[in-house]
Amino acid sequence: MKTINKVYINGKFVTPHGNERFDLINPTDNSLIAQVILADEIDARNAIEIAKKAFETFSKTTIAERKEYLQKLYEAAAKKEDELINIMVKEYGGTLQFCRMSTQNAINSFQRAIETLDQFNFERKVNESKVVFGPLGVVGIITPWNSSNSFIASKLSMAIAAGCTTVIKPSEMSALQTELFAQCVHEAKLPDGIVNIVTGLDQIVGNELTLNRDISKISFTGSTAVGKAIAKGAADTMKRVTLELGGKSPNILLDDADFEKAIPMAITAAFQNSGQACVVGSRLLVPEDRIDEVKQLIKINIRNNVKVGNPAEENTTIGPMISRKQYDRVQSYIKLGIEEGAELLVGGEGHPEGLDNGNFVKATVFTNVKRSMKIARQEIFGPVLSVLTYKDEKEAIAIANDTRYGLMAYVSSGDSDRAMKVARQIDAGRVIINGLKHDPLAPFGGFKESGVGREFGVYGLEEYLEPKTLIQ
Repeated sequence: MKTINKVYINGKFVTPHGNERFDLINPTDNSLIAQVILADEIDARNAIEIAKKAFETFSKTTIAERKEYLQKLYEAAAKKEDELINIMVKEYGGTLQFCRMSTQNAINSFQRAIETLDQFNFERKVNESKVVFGPLGVVGIITPWNSSNSFIASKLSMAIAAGCTTVIKPSEMSALQTELFAQCVHEAKLPDGIVNIVTGLDQIVGNELTLNRDISKISFTGSTAVGKAIAKGAADTMKRVTLELGGKSPNILLDDADFEKAIPMAITAAFQNSGQACVVGSRLLVPEDRIDEVKQLIKINIRNNVKVGNPAEENTTIGPMISRKQYDRVQSYIKLGIEEGAELLVGGEGHPEGLDNGNFVKATVFTNVKRSMKIARQEIFGPVLSVLTYKDEKEAIAIANDTRYGLMAYVSSGDSDRAMKVARQIDAGRVIINGLKHDPLAPFGGFKESGVGREFGVYGLEEYLEPKTLIQ
């Protein structure tokens, strides 16, 4: 059995001080595939000290030098694209099509950072003053398991572009993916100490990053509960924070939308990444007088286009949940939806037929869902879609905004101007109109309890910089 027994500090793979072991389980069949020896607070402090020392030099590098480092990272990761995809399928259980997209996003993050540097002005004249933007310092990067290397790469690329050094704490559940990513970093031959990777538990390594005075910023993607804890801990040392948190994204189908196209897109939006994503369109809002048509289209499309099964197979659209714990969580919500009185249209409790050994969940759709129900208000993080009805456009917007979250939203309409008008009224950091699109240079982040700050492009770069005013 494979054992991951190294962390990456100061440009070297070194034995961690920590000795706690964590089992890595294949979610497709719940077999043990590896163990990782977890870093502890001593390892985190060592990494922070190294990153702090490296910052003294790296913060003074030129834009051209940083672009060169980013290009080297891009080339090193691109060489291992197939390996990165395959290990993600095996360890995480993401579908092949999703893991391809996620890995490509990770690799392309470095090119996007170069593009951003090409258009960013680090010195600006404001009135009679000069404003200069400088790197914040050492950045603590904390990432989740549901698209591990993509999150690491997108944050790391912006930190390097800004001139910051980093200490990265990935999820312990993604240790195989992290090991391969660290090899990419090592092969890029960056100056020692710029990138340090210590895989450990949130309550140990994550806590050290949050509380340590030598960390200037935390960039975190994960649950709202953990994000709140990080914000509270960071306040004591006035750390800057970027928090990309949970979501309960609405998908509004206006009455003039082409439902033959909009329903398949809605199903894809709800079940993307097997439902284990903060951006999934988990609340589908449809006109009250078209609910029968919607039900029929949902059943047809799930029967014809949605396959739950082996994530390594090309046509699989929903893989297993990351862990037995996550499987049980999703099952509890399906049971709760039935108890709350929602109508179970498709799916339900238990494993799909023939998939008892893994953490597989049936593609599940509830109709007759009321906005007060927990399945319509709480983030489930699995392939469970709630369908709600509205009487008119005003009510649709009210239902969409009736949530403590505000990360993503979707709107479909036959009239693009109408769709844009509705989109402007939705409380979300991103609203996608008539399709499923991604813009890697446009800002991404949440309203309300979906987060603080923005990522990607010039907005994301500015999160790693401090403006200084020079008055002469």
